Amino acid sequence: MANKPSIPKGTRDFGPVEMAKRNYIFNTIRSVYELYGFQQIETPAQETLQTLMGKYGEEGDKLLFKILNSGDYLSKIDDQELAERNTLRLASKICEKGLRYDLTVPFARYVVMHREELQLPFKRYQVQPVWRADRPQKGRYREFYQFDGDVVGSDSLLNEVELMQIVDTVFSRFSVRVQIKINNRKILTGIAEVIGAADKIVDITVAIDKLDKIGIDNVNAELREDGLSDEQIEKLQPIIMLEGTNEEKLNTIADVLSSSETGMKGVEECRYILSFLNGLKNEILLDLTLARGLSYYTGAIFEVKALDTPMGSISGGGRYDNLTGIFGMPGLSGVGISFGVDRIYDVLNALDLYPKDSLNTTQLLFINFGEKETAYCLPIAAKVREAGIRTEIFPDAAKMKKQMSYANAKHIPFVALAGENEIAQGKVTLKNMETGEQSLVTAEEIIDKFN
Repeated sequence: MANKPSIPKGTRDFGPVEMAKRNYIFNTIRSVYELYGFQQIETPAQETLQTLMGKYGEEGDKLLFKILNSGDYLSKIDDQELAERNTLRLASKICEKGLRYDLTVPFARYVVMHREELQLPFKRYQVQPVWRADRPQKGRYREFYQFDGDVVGSDSLLNEVELMQIVDTVFSRFSVRVQIKINNRKILTGIAEVIGAADKIVDITVAIDKLDKIGIDNVNAELREDGLSDEQIEKLQPIIMLEGTNEEKLNTIADVLSSSETGMKGVEECRYILSFLNGLKNEILLDLTLARGLSYYTGAIFEVKALDTPMGSISGGGRYDNLTGIFGMPGLSGVGISFGVDRIYDVLNALDLYPKDSLNTTQLLFINFGEKETAYCLPIAAKVREAGIRTEIFPDAAKMKKQMSYANAKHIPFVALAGENEIAQGKVTLKNMETGEQSLVTAEEIIDKFN
């Protein structure tokens, strides 16, 4: 008996309706990026592990999908190495490539390799799948699409402002209410300095980034395990739990960080960005617990959450001042955002926010009564297609009931019927499948009805 087919955990099939919804998402985001002068690129699904490893922190490296070398990949492994079962060491010898974890590191590699072809600042967008060996759960997949926009070759904070405007515009077009959270890694560095734990900045950011998921007590326990003293953890509490307006928070944290040059620079960067974002349709919130776990962020960081359905982060990003330095091009600053397409898809489904016309279903079906009738309908169908009307002709001269059921199943709003009477008059009968109303019309009248 044949095995029942299946797909890997954390992946999904998408049928025609789902793809129509996804294309609505892609097209909406794409159109907004292009309004701001971004251009599209693509990079390979596979990257060398040399490109990927060490760019996402220790936790990120563990989630990389590695690809076995082709051929006899064990040929250079001796029996002792196999017996030791050192997974990391073995993987480094039998795997040279991996599936990309995100689109940002491949983009940095792309910029370095194509630097001579690029006009700086270079504004790119990219929509492709990424892979992470994470534990699948609601809203989290092992294969999922990201839709990134990045600007490299400019230190100006106006880039951050425009990216937040892009986020606001995209979700306004989706009619999704979101909260845009902003922070700055320089502020987090300053906090680590003033509590006397500058060497623990990575541990601190990783821990407090989990505040929403595990709560303050567990964050404190994790910080304690990472080597912070009770006194340092105590100093951190009022900063983590800081409340008030954005301006009040900035003033308070400026007082706290007055002795940290790095921290004060972060405060001023946040103040500058927020000063241009008063007109956003969605709320923008300074959140000092926002850390964004990826180790390459150096300045402003962002995260977006839907307000009307629980889904975690649906967009995020930040400033990375020297990401290309790891590929031999130091000092090239960049800032970017990433839209989590799969989570946005789930949010729009949960809130039933897809416009009806976004599903791109067939608008008109010609009923097939036989060869003579089909020959009559074909040029009419061609004419209405030229006018942009999505049109099908049922391929078989099946029973009328079957063809009508097909139209109903596909939610096709109109069917066209042509028998002897219609052919004699050079017209077709157009039937509204919702109301049952019928009218005798020409091809031109069909076009007028849809336009």
